[in-house]
Amino acid sequence: MDLDSVKRLLENGKGTENEPSIDSLPTRLFDPFILYGLHVDLVEPGRLVCSMKVPPRLLNKGNFLHGGATASLVDLVGSAAIFTTGAPMSGVSVEINVSYLDAAYADEEIEIECRVLRMGKSVGVVSAEIRRKKTGKIIAQGRHIKYLPVRSKL
Repeated sequence: MDLDSVKRLLENGKGTENEPSIDSLPTRLFDPFILYGLHVDLVEPGRLVCSMKVPPRLLNKGNFLHGGATASLVDLVGSAAIFTTGAPMSGVSVEINVSYLDAAYADEEIEIECRVLRMGKSVGVVSAEIRRKKTGKIIAQGRHIKYLPVRSKL
C-alpha cells in the first residue's frame, strides 16, 4: 500500500460529506455504543457474567466482532467487576491485554465473564473471558490491570 493510501485509510471520513455528521455526535458516546444490548446475567462479589447478541455495528470488515470492540468489552465489563468488590471507583487502566482465539459473528450470542483476581491498595487485576454462550467455546481471553485511587486516611 502506498503512503497516500495509508493516510486515506486512517483519515476515512475527514473532508467528506460524513464529517459534519460525525462531529455532531454526542460526547461520551463510546461506552453506550459498545454496551447497548448487553444483559447482566450474574453479579456477585468479584464476578460478573454478561451476555449479548453481537450487533452489526460492532463488526469489522470481515463481518465478525471487531478486535477493538472485544478489547472494549474487556475494559468496560472488567471495570464494572471492580465495583462488585465494593470499590467506590474503578480506577484507571494501566494495562489491558487480549488474546483473540476465535471469531464471533452478527447475531451470535456471546457471554462475557470477568473475575477480580486481586484488589490491592492501589492495583486491581481482572481476568476476562468472552465465549459463545451456546457452546462455551472461548472467543477471547483478557486481563485488565487498573490503578485504584488511594483512599485517604483522614
